[in-house]
Amino acid sequence: MGNASKELADEYRRLGGRRVAVIDDNLGSSRDWDGDTPEADAFWKAKIAPLSDRERRDVESFLPSLNDESDEPGS
Repeated sequence: MGNASKELADEYRRLGGRRVAVIDDNLGSSRDWDGDTPEADAFWKAKIAPLSDRERRDVESFLPSLNDESDEPGS
């Protein structure tokens, strides 16, 4: 049995999504500083943005973290 939130995050990243998770005081969100591919942007708007706050935070928890430098170029 798979994890739906992880699957959404994985598909978003596979499509070229570049958002990163921002966890601050146990509140999660994501930031899009570098811009998504058109495919990833459409996927986010259609599949992730409409989710409840809790479900969207679950998906965001599977994105690379702003504090995780292992996903940065040159790491």
